[in-house]
Amino acid sequence: MKECCYEPVQWLEKQYQRYSTNSLLPLSSSISLDDGLVYVHRVQVTPSKIYFCGPEVNLSNRVLRNFPEDIDNFLRVSFVDEDMDRLHSADLIQPSSSTDLERETKIHQRVFSTLKNGIEIGDKRFEFLAFSSSQLRDNSVWMFASRIGLTASDIRKWMGDFHEIRNVAKYAARLGQSFSSSRETVSVGRHEIEVILDIELRRGEVKYCFSDGIGKISAELAQEVAKRCGCKDHIPSAFQIRYGGYKGVVAIDPTSSTKLSLRKSMCKYKSENTKVDVLAWSKPKPCFLNRQETKGDCQSTENGIKKAIQGSGHDVPRRDYKHVKGNAHLWLSSNKGTFSFHDVANTMCIKITRITAQTRIFVKKGRAMLGCLDETRKLNYGEVFVQISLPRNKQLNVKSSLSSYGNGANRSKYIVKGKVVVAKNPCLHPGDVRILRAVDVPSLHHMVDCVVFPQKGRRPHPNECSGSDLDGDVYFVSWDPGLIPPRQENPMDHAPSQVMNVDHDVTLQDVEEHFTHYIVKDSLGIVASAHTVFADRDPEKAMSPSCIELAKLHSVAVDFAKSGVPAEVPQHLRVEQYPDFMEKPDKPSYQSNSIIGKLYHDVKKVALQKSLTKPFTRKAARQLYDHDMEIDGFEKYTTIACEYKHMYDCKLGNLMDYYGIETEAEIISGNILKMSKYFNERKIWKELIML
Repeated sequence: MKECCYEPVQWLEKQYQRYSTNSLLPLSSSISLDDGLVYVHRVQVTPSKIYFCGPEVNLSNRVLRNFPEDIDNFLRVSFVDEDMDRLHSADLIQPSSSTDLERETKIHQRVFSTLKNGIEIGDKRFEFLAFSSSQLRDNSVWMFASRIGLTASDIRKWMGDFHEIRNVAKYAARLGQSFSSSRETVSVGRHEIEVILDIELRRGEVKYCFSDGIGKISAELAQEVAKRCGCKDHIPSAFQIRYGGYKGVVAIDPTSSTKLSLRKSMCKYKSENTKVDVLAWSKPKPCFLNRQETKGDCQSTENGIKKAIQGSGHDVPRRDYKHVKGNAHLWLSSNKGTFSFHDVANTMCIKITRITAQTRIFVKKGRAMLGCLDETRKLNYGEVFVQISLPRNKQLNVKSSLSSYGNGANRSKYIVKGKVVVAKNPCLHPGDVRILRAVDVPSLHHMVDCVVFPQKGRRPHPNECSGSDLDGDVYFVSWDPGLIPPRQENPMDHAPSQVMNVDHDVTLQDVEEHFTHYIVKDSLGIVASAHTVFADRDPEKAMSPSCIELAKLHSVAVDFAKSGVPAEVPQHLRVEQYPDFMEKPDKPSYQSNSIIGKLYHDVKKVALQKSLTKPFTRKAARQLYDHDMEIDGFEKYTTIACEYKHMYDCKLGNLMDYYGIETEAEIISGNILKMSKYFNERKIWKELIML
């Protein structure tokens, strides 16, 4: 189309009639989806335009599964800037200028009016439905085109009873609970569950809940749920679930005959839904040092950071970077090879890119683990139980820091013993990183690939780690002696912000206003960036007064989505100049001499992208063609082979165009160098690998 279309419905009808009479119909670029994936249409709203996109692949959720016949009536709407970046409060709030204040009001009105009035597409009017917590952070919502017999209000009533919730932010979060991406497993009747007591401790005016967000599941039900989740050769020790109005984690209790034992802290609202929806489960997950650990947030001095990274005889930044650099030059300088060459070169480039952008360093002696509770009361304060699994065919040099057991040579489980460092990202306060002792508890041997915390002590260890809980949080756990901080700081007080309740039943307009208010007042990115700058340039690093103040503000900013209380950044914590490793070309910068700066400068010397996007010409094809692969009589299959290749090219090209991915090698290898601004690489890749 080369000109504006003012009657899109008529244009589409005309095109449809044209194609229906054409004998040479174009090949469909759609991809058949596995269970748990659905196609959903999307709309992008900018301050001046509306873009219609999709359908695109989405992980399913409870609502979409319950209304499969209305899948085309659901719409995901995202509010973005004109360059397709998400709207940032820094771009909207500049109170020093009356013009900027007017701009804020106009954008606020733009978002709010869209939510209030909906979006009309053809003969359908999509109206606001709800948004999940992750959607709120991404400035997106769900809308629904009501029809006779089913309206958006009907769907919200089906989701549950929320009228007892008087805090608008919490009300909105509970509405979005049903939109969490999940897998449907089995139904469990109300008579098959029990509600058990939380484990609480009051110290003065503060009440701590050691069991916040965690319950129990019987071994029998866990086996059935694992089968529905596709876990064929093992049964996970814990599952992150949604059941009716309950949310959190359930861990296997071998002694329990009750299918589900849920706690009051897991109940967020009333619902009649009896399906067990699974969001995640315990499994082997690698862990990485990121910018928060390496910038000095978790150690007192730069020397401590260097010892942590270079300890135990392995110099991560030097040895690993030289390995990456050498191989990258070797592979990238090659002018011969096949598709596997592009795969290898692309993989090395993405590793270097991530080290540069995120300071992401793989930790060999560590795991990212789901947090669970010691239901046996064997663990004491300061202790954890950590048992890891490994593929049976993988060799492991078991050192003194690990205790192992298994059958014969196929030792697949290892119990960690000794000092471990435990953290939950984001960890901006030095006290967010805890030094604990991993011990062997025979009655907990059924708990694998999760970190088990005690239910004893003066304060829950998860709460000490960035104010976390056990409703699905994943913790960084490492037993590498070189990563154990030289000393442990006192944990920060992560008391929740004082919430403001309304004196009436929360209305849909309240929720819509909260959404727009969040876009304008969200300062999480501002606080995190400021903390990085102050930790980089201040001699006291993360222990500096400015960083401590920012860590407290960060805790408030994280809770904003559920409390409704924004974090206000004072002027003396505003940043004007950034270290070069933050790569802000539009801002004043300086050369960083911190450990992150040194890593950044080392890696920047490596050529990241060379020969990856060379065109695959007919000449190149002839050079790579291997005649030894030919078999007698192959000629009669060339026609059908070309048809399949054409279908492959269409579907692959559709993915590349839609997500803004430049090369075939990136999609096949799973290492995406660059994606369209709009898409979140990690989230989208999880969906792509399930195709």
